[in-house]
Amino acid sequence: MTMKKDRMRILVIRPEPDAARTAEKLRASGHEVTVDSLLSVEAVPFDVPRQTYAALAVTSANALRVAGEAPALAKLKALPLYALGMQTANAARLAGFSYIEAAGGDANALAALLSRRLPAGARVLYLAGEDRAKDLAALTAAAKIAIETVVVYRAKAAARLQPATAAKLAAGQFGAVLHFSPRSAEIFLRLVREAGLERALQSSRHLCLSAAVAAALAPAGIAAEVAARPDEEALLALLDL
Repeated sequence: MTMKKDRMRILVIRPEPDAARTAEKLRASGHEVTVDSLLSVEAVPFDVPRQTYAALAVTSANALRVAGEAPALAKLKALPLYALGMQTANAARLAGFSYIEAAGGDANALAALLSRRLPAGARVLYLAGEDRAKDLAALTAAAKIAIETVVVYRAKAAARLQPATAAKLAAGQFGAVLHFSPRSAEIFLRLVREAGLERALQSSRHLCLSAAVAAALAPAGIAAEVAARPDEEALLALLDL
């Protein structure tokens, strides 16, 4: 990301530790950043069904952060792991998986990758979150790939905006708000409404990782901007337009 002439005040609402990493990049480019994650990730106890799997699938780095070292997965680390994008692939590498392939950053791309790489009838273990934007099993049904979904984490929503976030939003201080998922965008919109600050939304640019994220903001009449690709680099590139 290139350096901007004018410093911008930016609100980042993704969960930690990703929020801190994003904030560091933005601050290195001269921006002032407020982090209000709105979602906190919690591990969920799980068991791996006694099945023979051809591969694993993961759509979030959070799944690997909380479950990657679980003894139940140790015997599966020699299997191919298909990840949603590069961030998830990197988390898989850190967790000890050796054969990793990343899709194009969304569930449709991951389903297409699984359909190309695996034969009909293959069984895939999907390490997932409690709330999911897309049904991976439905997306791979036409290719006759069986998806066994195991929930390994949940993302708990915040009860309210942080006081500093609400105050800066009310004062129209944010030049941009970065939205990384449909769920966090929905929670943000709900908490803003509960704080009586919906009118203040129009004073900021709303930069979204994908069209699905932007759709979550549509009820507020927000003219969201969508990244050219569903990855952080493309999202941050919108700041330089």
